[in-house]
Amino acid sequence: MSDRTTTDPVVRHVDARHRYEILVDDNRAGLTAYRDRDDRRVFFHTEIDDTYAGQGLAAILVEQALTDVRTSGMRIVPVCPYVAKFLKKHQEFADITDPVTPEILTWLDGQLGR
Repeated sequence: MSDRTTTDPVVRHVDARHRYEILVDDNRAGLTAYRDRDDRRVFFHTEIDDTYAGQGLAAILVEQALTDVRTSGMRIVPVCPYVAKFLKKHQEFADITDPVTPEILTWLDGQLGR
């Protein structure tokens, strides 16, 4: 497979599966997964397929997902290390970001059956 994409990546919200996906040439290249708790969207995992690594897709995916969270009036809880790292560089989301707490982690473990 080529290192270059032929079309711009597309991010879609797949609410039924609790995630945002990024598509390249109609192929799923990655995802960021979440669970909702009240008015907070708790992001816990982000991945990009090895085939698409190094193209900046994770940043595009997370930025569009967080923009969607803002638009929906919700807040962000960055359990996912990638989302947390992204937020440190993108202070424009600081006003809608809540800290990760032990209580949130316990709740998330229950949601995920861990």
